[in-house]
Amino acid sequence: MTRVIAVANQKGGVAKTTTVQSLGSAFAELGRQVLVVDLDPQACLTYAMGVDSEVLELSIHDVMLGRTTAAKAIVKAGHLHLLPSTIDLAGAEIHLLTTTGREYVLSKALRPVLSTYDVVMIDCPPSLGILTINGLTAGHEVLIPVQAETLSHRGVGQLLETIDDVRRYTNSQLRVLGAIATMFDPRTRLAREVVEDMPQRYSIAILEPPIPKTVRVAEAPARGISVLQHAGRSTASEAYRALAQNLENA
Repeated sequence: MTRVIAVANQKGGVAKTTTVQSLGSAFAELGRQVLVVDLDPQACLTYAMGVDSEVLELSIHDVMLGRTTAAKAIVKAGHLHLLPSTIDLAGAEIHLLTTTGREYVLSKALRPVLSTYDVVMIDCPPSLGILTINGLTAGHEVLIPVQAETLSHRGVGQLLETIDDVRRYTNSQLRVLGAIATMFDPRTRLAREVVEDMPQRYSIAILEPPIPKTVRVAEAPARGISVLQHAGRSTASEAYRALAQNLENA
């Protein structure tokens, strides 16, 4: 059965996109067929994978509006498949607000292609709007990247409330896999305290290993590749590989 993982946190800058791309690459290294879905109008995942959103003929915007199918909009990006985004997706969000069954649009669009893939990862936008609701409704599981600092994890409780709403109304089977500590610096007491506090505060697991802070991660998007291809032996690459292996057994 295809595994559909939504990656969500309404706070920006917590490495959602990096996590989708890097985990997707790590799953591919394990021999899995992987589709990554850019559900963010900023199209950061699309850019990070070396795809120019400004010249795309089709994107997830067209899929969400029913103009085309997901299969026709998917492009190959390295060893992953990508359902790309463009800034036009912001307009689709407005359109969806008046659409009947708006929470299920992505889920229905992905259904015909799911059997092609072992893993589908959805990069949700940094908000709790209708696009993120679509990502959570389409997902079987959700991962929550959290930067190990005080302000970063303040919104986790609100996200968990949204996940509870999704379970009640649109996707009763949605499972929270846990939080991923990103940009983690074990030398700082604050980082350690934030990671230690979250399981008690929110009753969610902190997945191992944490993703260490390294400049190699920031360098990769400009090259249109993941950190695993850019710096395969870096600490972040090894951490994402270990995390993928742990998730295989979760």
